[in-house]
Amino acid sequence: MVGSVKLSICIATYNRGLFIAETLDSILMQMTDEVELVVVDGASPDNTQDVMAEYMKKHPAIRYYREEVNSGVDQDYDKAVGYAKGKYCWLMPDDDLLCPNAIERVLKAIANDVDLVVVNADVRDADVNMLLNPSRLNFYEDKVYGKGDKERLYIDVADHLSFIGGTVVKKGYWLSRDRVSYYGSLFIHMGVLFQTPAVERAYVIAEPLIKIRYGNAMWSPRGFEIWMFMWPQLIWSFSDFSDKAKQRVCAFEPWRKFKKLLSYRATGCYTLSEYRQLSVKSIDVFSKCLMYLISVAPVAMMNFFAILFYLTRKEENKMGLYSALRSQNKRTGLMRWLSSWLMRRVL
Repeated sequence: MVGSVKLSICIATYNRGLFIAETLDSILMQMTDEVELVVVDGASPDNTQDVMAEYMKKHPAIRYYREEVNSGVDQDYDKAVGYAKGKYCWLMPDDDLLCPNAIERVLKAIANDVDLVVVNADVRDADVNMLLNPSRLNFYEDKVYGKGDKERLYIDVADHLSFIGGTVVKKGYWLSRDRVSYYGSLFIHMGVLFQTPAVERAYVIAEPLIKIRYGNAMWSPRGFEIWMFMWPQLIWSFSDFSDKAKQRVCAFEPWRKFKKLLSYRATGCYTLSEYRQLSVKSIDVFSKCLMYLISVAPVAMMNFFAILFYLTRKEENKMGLYSALRSQNKRTGLMRWLSSWLMRRVL
């Protein structure tokens, strides 16, 4: 079987007993003899091991590795690629779903013998029923990138690749790159692809092939730290790209934007604790005071105004409205009822 495997679908999982079965089902119904499924379990204390045991009885194409200790998502994906037998590895989240014919489309794409295939995705609610964003990439047809295209590729796909499921990478290419330096970054695949020399040979599939379960990430409680600090620092660390290109992907210090802070405050993710993490010494007194006031403003009130704001822009920002409606920081029964009603009637 080793020689016949073209694609390894690699999942790093932790505490996803409630979701991983649905993910496996969406994959297994499309499997062929050219495809295998590798799952690395970072010592999940929930029932993930039991779920996997049941699936392995029925599906010999699954190879399951349970770690004795949790090494973190980056190391677990690196281990999964190391275990893989396929020429290409598709780095798959443990709670999202494949669309019909997704594996067939990826098998056709890897026939181009590029180092990277980027897979488009749509964004759904936590139950994967409500469509919030029909396409993360604004492409209408597939694109091919070659020698000399690395900056254009970076601008076009780097933001989308914050979602690891969009990454299908040649195993040999992955293993030839520095991975250890990116352990703990939460985005090891970005380090592998865009460290110097950055990847150039790539194929982008325009059709969304994955349904993202929005708002279900294990790191959601760390969202402010990740998207305001860790992600920008990683994006701006890649020396192969101009500052202009990096700015197209992510602002150097996105926390300086009041709109960002207001959005995070509306969901209770920006507090006095996060304010103290900001480099406020480098900004003017007025901005510093405003950032402080936002951090201590009543969350329920901020959430209410955020919902009103997003309602006026529902079609262009369903994800923002969904996040505001789903916030756990609404204090009154009336707000909880209103949010539930709007979730059913408006989105």
